[in-house]
Amino acid sequence: MTKRLIVLRHAKATHKPGFADEDRPLTGRGRHDADAAGEWMRVRQLIPDLVLCSSSRRTRETWDRVALAMRAGPGIEVFYDSRLYLADDDATLDVIAETPDDTGTLLIVGHNPAAQQIVCGLTGQGDLAFPTCAIAVIDLGSWVRLVPGAGTAHSFWTPGSAEA
Repeated sequence: MTKRLIVLRHAKATHKPGFADEDRPLTGRGRHDADAAGEWMRVRQLIPDLVLCSSSRRTRETWDRVALAMRAGPGIEVFYDSRLYLADDDATLDVIAETPDDTGTLLIVGHNPAAQQIVCGLTGQGDLAFPTCAIAVIDLGSWVRLVPGAGTAHSFWTPGSAEA
C-alpha cells in the first residue's frame, strides 16, 4: 500500500518583540495562507489519517486553520509533538518512522529548514523553494525506509501558486 506524506511548513508568523519564539502567533497573511492551504487540500481530497504537529503556537494555529478550511472531521488523529519544534531533518524523519503502518496519509506540520530538507531529500528535488505555508505531497512505499530518493513527488503548493 502506498503511503502519502504531506509536509506543511507553518504559515507566516509575527516577528514582533514580546513573543518567545515558540509562542509566535500567525500574522494576518499567515491566517489567510493557512485558509488557502486547507482549501487546496480539501479540493484535492488530501485529508490525512494522522497529523503530527510541532508544539509551537504558529504550527498549531496553522493546523487549526487548515483543518477548518478542509472541513476535516473529528476522525483525524492529531498529536502535538514537542520533538518537532526546531527538529532537524533527521530527527523529523525519526518521528515520521514511528507512524503506524496502517496509516495511509500522514500530515507533518513543522518548520524550516527541516521541512524543505525532507521534501528535497525524499524527492531528489534539491533546489525546491519551500516558503511559509508551502505544501509538498510525497508518495512513499514505507514509513520506515525514508532514505534519499525514497519518495515520488505527487503535488506541490505554495501561497504564491494559483488559488484552489
